[in-house]
Amino acid sequence: MKKAAISLYNQKKEGDTCTVYQTVRHIGISKKIIQKVVTDVLQSLRVHGDVSVHYIGTKKMQTLNYRFRGKNSPTDVLSFAAQEGESIPGVSHHDLGDIFICVPYIQVQARSCGISYTEESLRMLIHGVLHILGYDHEKTPDAKVMFRLQEKFLSQHVKIQDRSFS
Repeated sequence: MKKAAISLYNQKKEGDTCTVYQTVRHIGISKKIIQKVVTDVLQSLRVHGDVSVHYIGTKKMQTLNYRFRGKNSPTDVLSFAAQEGESIPGVSHHDLGDIFICVPYIQVQARSCGISYTEESLRMLIHGVLHILGYDHEKTPDAKVMFRLQEKFLSQHVKIQDRSFS
């Protein structure tokens, strides 16, 4: 697990944001809930910065997955940390990265797991945030840490989501 990305962003910055974009008609979760989940995860980990979350369709996700991972199929979530790769002129170090979530893929995945779309979508959102902060699940010890955090944050936010619609 890369903790370097986290330590770079633990100074309080004004204007931390979570911007939500969509190229699909319906996200299925309010943008306010999405922003709250991202902000709460960052605050819990004492990280500050800007995150962009993109809700996209299957074709766009397949294109991204092929271009960046060499896999010619869609996937649930892709994360691109601003710390990865070369520096991009005009991008501030305050930018933590971008998360791409495939709405149709998440819908199918949720059904196949027997859980709600909301739960699976928030799980993948949190998963994406953790990835842009340097967490990974390539090795078992790192996976245990990442998935424990993911489920901890999910349990806090599924309750918020459920209350907001009751």
